[in-house]
Formats: sequence, C-alpha cells, structure tokens
Amino acid sequence: MIVKPKIRGFICITSHPDGCAANVQEQIDYVKSQPKVENGPKSVLVIGSSAGYGLASRIVPAFSSGANTLGLFFEKPGTEKRTGSAGWYNTAAFEKAATEEGLFAKSLNGDAFSHDLKKQAIDIIQKEMGKIDLVVYSLASPRRTDPDTGETYSSVLKTTGGDYTNKTLNTDKGEVSEVTIGAATEEEIENTIKVMGGEDWELWMNALADADVLADGVKTVAYSYIGPELTWPIYTDGTIGQAKKDLEKSCSKLNDKLSALNGEAYVSVNKALVTQASSAIPVVPLYISILYKEMKAKGLHEGCIEQIQRLFSDRLYSGDPQLDDASRIRIDDWEMRDDIQAAVAESWKKISNENFTDLADFQGYQDEFLRLFGFGIDGVDYEAETDPETAPASLA
Repeated sequence: MIVKPKIRGFICITSHPDGCAANVQEQIDYVKSQPKVENGPKSVLVIGSSAGYGLASRIVPAFSSGANTLGLFFEKPGTEKRTGSAGWYNTAAFEKAATEEGLFAKSLNGDAFSHDLKKQAIDIIQKEMGKIDLVVYSLASPRRTDPDTGETYSSVLKTTGGDYTNKTLNTDKGEVSEVTIGAATEEEIENTIKVMGGEDWELWMNALADADVLADGVKTVAYSYIGPELTWPIYTDGTIGQAKKDLEKSCSKLNDKLSALNGEAYVSVNKALVTQASSAIPVVPLYISILYKEMKAKGLHEGCIEQIQRLFSDRLYSGDPQLDDASRIRIDDWEMRDDIQAAVAESWKKISNENFTDLADFQGYQDEFLRLFGFGIDGVDYEAETDPETAPASLA
C-alpha cells in the first residue's frame, strides 16, 4: 500500500508505518547522543506510551538508562486495506529497537482505565519484570468508563466562567480567526475531572502497591500544562485546568502513600507542543505557532524527546527536582521565560492574516503535525509500498 496523509480537521486519519518508525529512530538517536541518565530507572511502566510525551517517556529510560519497559495504550491495528494509528506503528518501532538492544519491551493495547488491564499489567510485571521503579502516567483520552460503576464520562473543552472570545488558528486554511468558547455546566466540569483528573492515577498506584510490585524508592510522574495568561480561560482556568488541579491533589495523596516505600510522586508541567490533544484545543494552535517562532529564534525550542530527556536528567534523577511553590516540576521553564512570553504577547496583539507568516511559525506547526503520523520524515520514500499490517512484536 502507498500511504498519503488524509487530514480531517485536527486529526490525520492515515499513518505511515515507515515514517513512524523513522520518527521513533530519530528520537532514539537523540537520546543516545546525550549523556546517560545517572542512577536512572531500570524497570518502567508507562501508562499512555504510544505517542507524544508518553512515547518519549518510554524511549528515554530505555536508551539512556537501559530500562526494561511495559507500555499501555489504546491504538488501532493496521489491516490489509487500512492503516493503523500512528501509536501502533510507533510502538512496533520502539519494541524492535529495544529488543535489538537486549531490553525487555512489552505492550498492552486496551482500556487502561479498566480493572482488567491493570490486572494484565501486574501479571506481566510479576512474572517478567520484577518490581517497578518508575510509573509514568500520560493518558490522554476524551472519555472514561468508571471501572466500578460502568458509567462513561466525557470531557469538554470549555471555560468555567462566562463565554470567552479570542483569536484562534484555522489549521486547515492557515488563517487567523476569532472563536468563542462557552461556559461549562457543573456536571460537565465534574465529568471532565472524572476523565482527566487524578482518580485513575491513584487507582493504578494503589493496584500496583497492593500487588507489591513497586520497588523501594519508586517514582511516579504525571504530566500537566499551565501556559500563559492568554490561554488560561480555555486551559488553566477552564475545564481541563480543573482536572489538572485534581491531578495535583492526587499527587499529594500519592506522596503520602509512597512514603512507606521511600517513594515520590510528581506532577511535571511540560511545554506546549503540537500533539493530537493540543491540536483540538481552540486558541492553543495559534499560541504554539507564535511560541515556536520565538523559541526557535532564541535556540530554545524543544520537542517531546528533548523535554523528557531534560526532565529525567535535570529533574527526576538529578537529586534536585527544582519544585515550584506548588511542588510541581517545571520543565516548561524555557517556554515561560519573561523574554519569550513578552515577545509572544506582543505578536499576539498584532497578529492578523496579513502578517501571520511573519509573526508565527505555521510551517513548523504543520510539519510537526504531519510528523505525528509519520509524514514528512527525511529519508522515507513516500512513493514506495509499505506494510500497513506492521505490528508490535508483543502484540502481533
């Protein structure tokens, strides 16, 4: 099959197996080019491991610390007539590379919110991995079924105050426009917290602790975002932000629980990047396009793999996580530098369709978006046949 990108809104409905593999290999090569993470983890569980920050959180410990990894995700396999999801091919490439290095690498594809997948993961850990010394929680899902009640909750991207109007980016047309986001009901806020808050992170850590598969000194980290004030109404102060506040409450509870194991729980606030999740949030794609231009101009731009490499080497395993006043790791520190944010704010005030290409890096945004699905990668022949049924070895 010859695979081309087919984009609908903020999603690409095709993925390129060879392109995804090349993208993963580039990330592996970057990690190998960096100094090893001293005293890094050796046995890692990544919940939400197939793309973006979750995938990077599997690559870094494997190729910087020689860690064995178990990855969990919900992805679509390819068939003879249709490509699978990018995360499916990312995982196939990761497992192949890790296995060639003599590392243990297995994956589970299913509903990570369910009790069943927790049991399957624990069974693999007990039989094949020993005790886990790092748990990364990086799930991004629009809905969640409560494993006890069976009720399904859906998240919403809304404000928690009145209507909010601001500039946004039509990524299909490359045009600046205006968007108004309505306010959520109390039920929608609570539902979003149920999906994106800390409840499932706690359930995972409780299940792992009860099964006695957590090592002494275990660390766990979940990812969050804060961003600048111009995005706060839709993010930090919006429904997503309420869920992230709940995540921080769970982090505090987990720190108390893990103290018996000399363990630590962290929320890491990461940089704004082009991901499948961020592409769906109004206002944010325009902010990212402007941010990319400013950070690249100052030599400060990082992708997921650079962010996670720095998180592991300079924060999680440095002996000094450099927590902020709310006890969060801030690996978004370069994004939030005063000079960067001042430049972004100035461009935001002036940006229009007439000066868009001068003030924003939309080409960089588009390139990063296509790379998520394995397109636009150097060295890949996109006119050649590729096998859509490529699969992770542990799931084939």
